[in-house]
Amino acid sequence: HACRQKPAMAFSAADDRALMLPFIGTVEPESNSLLVFTLIIAGMDSFNPCAFFVLMFLLSLMVHARSRSRMLLIGSTFVGISALIYFLFMAAWLNLFMMIGAVPAITLIAGMVAIIIGIINAKDYFLFRQGPSLSIPESAKPSLYRRMRNLLKADNITTMLLGTATLAVAANSYELLCTAGFPMVYTRLLTLSELSSLQHYTYLVLYNLIYVIPLMIIVIVFSYTLGAYKLTEQQGRFLKLLSGLMMLGLGLIMLFAPGLLVTAIWPGFTLLVAAVVASASIHWLSKKV
Repeated sequence: HACRQKPAMAFSAADDRALMLPFIGTVEPESNSLLVFTLIIAGMDSFNPCAFFVLMFLLSLMVHARSRSRMLLIGSTFVGISALIYFLFMAAWLNLFMMIGAVPAITLIAGMVAIIIGIINAKDYFLFRQGPSLSIPESAKPSLYRRMRNLLKADNITTMLLGTATLAVAANSYELLCTAGFPMVYTRLLTLSELSSLQHYTYLVLYNLIYVIPLMIIVIVFSYTLGAYKLTEQQGRFLKLLSGLMMLGLGLIMLFAPGLLVTAIWPGFTLLVAAVVASASIHWLSKKV
């Protein structure tokens, strides 16, 4: 069965083309697909419209304080707490799948859930705010806005950091709905690889480092320019479409050939390119129509 295939990660250390990475172990650039797949799926996951929306709105409010240092501190704290919560969320999925083991039915269920999530996210591009949606509920936004505005009134660093941490926890409880599919698919595939526990968690750390890169870029740019920018509805819908198509493709592969994603490099690249091309084409056609 594909689930029991040994990933193309075990090879001779004598190969002079292989690299030794801390905790991960020996990596052969031409055959190790899990590392490449991690970079691809984490990069896709990092463009989370819900996370972008909350962070950009927070930083736009902080512009009024006209303090680069305060904006950088609050933004970095928010991103750091968000990364920690996301790591714990993924670790929970990882431990659940490790406990269950390589049961083919679980992989099939994960694939079907991924397909459903992908369809819902793609649907939001065409029928925004209609029907089921994996977005921050409108009812939750007033509470988040209130927490953000309270940060402007903080009179000392300690209060400001505690408020930011609380905001990050509250925001991420909703943001996880936007991107639940990627961590589920990734951790399931991770458990199908013959890795040690240390390697599993090292990959999770790598995943989360990649996940926060766009968020930290946003914080740095806002802090440097003191500019205010909000994610538009059209941009948010496009990101939902892109992640939805990628998730749909991942779900189909998990249903029919889950071993491919951890034993070959081309499926991950193919999914990424296909999702980008399809999303851009749909977006272009919708604007023309």
